[in-house]
Amino acid sequence: MTNSFPHGTVHEAGEDLQAALRSDPDIFALWQSLTPLGRNEFICWVDDAKQAKTRQRRIKRTCEELLEGMRRPCCWAGCIHRTDKAPSRWQQAVLIDRKAKNRP
Repeated sequence: MTNSFPHGTVHEAGEDLQAALRSDPDIFALWQSLTPLGRNEFICWVDDAKQAKTRQRRIKRTCEELLEGMRRPCCWAGCIHRTDKAPSRWQQAVLIDRKAKNRP
């Protein structure tokens, strides 16, 4: 058995997310069946949490959504860190421009 963990295209899953996904063989099999882009979206969504409590809630929700058959996080605009494509207009307006306005 290998210890390698399938990460995303841009992001690597943190130890807490990896532990949660590996804790259930069914969930881990679903994780492994995702494309690297699908895994990347879940990892980015989890990593985007500003508070530890939110991060834990998103990790739990990731496991639930995988069991529900979802291949991407619900209600997530998508990873803005990818360099292989330009951000969508929605991502630009809501995620990128908003973050720029909040900088000092």
